[in-house]
Amino acid sequence: MADKAQIQEAIKTQGEVVRKLKTEKASKEQIDEEVAKLLQLKAQLGGDEGRHQFTLKTAKGTRDYNPKQMAIREKVFNTIISCFKRHGAENIDTPVFELKETLTGKYGEDSKLIYDLKDQGGELLSLRYDLTVPFARYLAMNKVTNIKRYHIAKVYRRDNPAMTRGRYREFYQCDFDIAGQYDPMIPDAECLKIVHEILSELELGDFRIKVNDRRILDGMFAVCGVPDDKFRTICSTVDKLDKMSWEDVRSEMVKEKGLSEEAADQIGQYVSLQGGMDLAERLLQDAKMSQSKQACAGLTDMKQLFSYLQLFQVTDKVVFDLSLARGLDYYTGVIYEAILTQTGPVPVAAAQNGAGEKAEEGVSVGSVAGGGRYDGLVGMFDPKGRKVPCVGVSIGIERVFSIMEQKAEASAEKVRTTETQVMVASAQKNLLEERLRLTAELWNAGIKAEVMYKKNPKLLSQLQHCEDSGIPLVAILGEQELKDGVVKLRTVHSREEIDVSRAELVEEIKRRTSDI
Repeated sequence: MADKAQIQEAIKTQGEVVRKLKTEKASKEQIDEEVAKLLQLKAQLGGDEGRHQFTLKTAKGTRDYNPKQMAIREKVFNTIISCFKRHGAENIDTPVFELKETLTGKYGEDSKLIYDLKDQGGELLSLRYDLTVPFARYLAMNKVTNIKRYHIAKVYRRDNPAMTRGRYREFYQCDFDIAGQYDPMIPDAECLKIVHEILSELELGDFRIKVNDRRILDGMFAVCGVPDDKFRTICSTVDKLDKMSWEDVRSEMVKEKGLSEEAADQIGQYVSLQGGMDLAERLLQDAKMSQSKQACAGLTDMKQLFSYLQLFQVTDKVVFDLSLARGLDYYTGVIYEAILTQTGPVPVAAAQNGAGEKAEEGVSVGSVAGGGRYDGLVGMFDPKGRKVPCVGVSIGIERVFSIMEQKAEASAEKVRTTETQVMVASAQKNLLEERLRLTAELWNAGIKAEVMYKKNPKLLSQLQHCEDSGIPLVAILGEQELKDGVVKLRTVHSREEIDVSRAELVEEIKRRTSDI
């Protein structure tokens, strides 16, 4: 075998070959072949020099979750799932990737954000972009005509992530949808009630739920002089009003999308309007809007929706907002979006937003839920074009996690990452078997218990572990306790100790930790 110096020289020479090929932009096959030779030489060296140096980072737009973050996540998921179940929803799951054709043409301008997978020989696949299109495919494929379902899973978007604002390339969505032929606005009102319940229970701060209708938007575009073929693209621009000023939105409509200035100005008059049932009634009397059958149908339904929302007692947070557009192509009726608002002084940028009333009611700190009615999507997948009307809502869970994490950081309250009720400890040596025996008894009785993995641990280190982990109780064994058939039960925070008989230990632990 060649000596070490010769191999190192060969590595140096081969490294030069690889670099040269890269600068000359040689074919990938050629470069790969020479890199393989280089790695082979490095492997001959053995030791650290031959080992591949890994870049230890997560992929762009993704993140790991540590135990503390997972504990917060679990709490949020439990709140959301219990709300979905309270409303009678069933749970489904679908594959993380779909046929590319299933996803193509469903998301308007956002289609460019879909992750396509490399052809593995056979099927062209893409990672799912949301949970709604896979749900529609599921309904059509399984000929399901009515279901109330929830689905919590990861979705993927080739976005430019702003992770500080809770935007990622891989993230969870929590969806609730009602599919089926029902009387107008009853399921839609329940979806808004669900958003209200979840955001109230999570105590994220003040929020508003903006509501509009695609038919009202399309009717408005028509009476303002927007050509039919520009409806969707102008809708996408209006959807940016929460991020851009009216001047910038108007400029995009006129300069980039080719809309007349007159039409853009007329749209501007309408999209600044906000209200409730009163606004729907006013627009039904509006000289222009009343000319559109589509808009009138949407406004009549909007009045009906607000009457149901009054019965559900959620109108305090819901506002009919004509600027809400939601860019996705598949919406056909009511659309809504929940935003968190922070009260207090309004930053200058928000005041200059051209938002009028919006700036006074608080500053939007981002959308945390959105959804709407999509009556045509299932029909796109059905061979006979059979439609299944659907309405649903998606909770923006990553944004919620970001806020909950910030709140946990800001508060002094410690986040527990385990649910352990009791630590089984010993004060003396040679009691490992007794500790293990008691731990098994507790596990078999359904008690969450821990034991230290040492034969003779110091009592102090066992108690310190309880302090650090937030374990509320310690069951201490000693020679005397074993003789008397008792266990010394210690409350960690107060340091108070009592003797409890072995027979009553399980019930005593349950009683003291019933809130865990």
